[in-house]
Amino acid sequence: LAQRVTAVVMVIYTVLFVVMLLKLPQFDFPSWKAMWTTPWMRYATLLFLLSLFVHAWIGMRNIFMDYVKNTGVRLVLYVLVILALVAYGAWAVQILWGR
Repeated sequence: LAQRVTAVVMVIYTVLFVVMLLKLPQFDFPSWKAMWTTPWMRYATLLFLLSLFVHAWIGMRNIFMDYVKNTGVRLVLYVLVILALVAYGAWAVQILWGR
């Protein structure tokens, strides 16, 4: 269920993003930057990224459960994926709200 919900969130965001790109007055850096300065676009992007990370986690967990039989190796892979996703999330916040 979580993977389906996150997929729907990502599809809605993708449609919104394409509409926003089509509404840009010009496809140049100032217009692009202006699109990302609106708070709702930043929050929508953050929601998209969080959905992407949850979606990725569920997919990777299922792959590991199906194909990695050694429990210790599977645990290490879980931890590595979780650390990577947390790092990507922190990086995304830095990109969206950093200077």
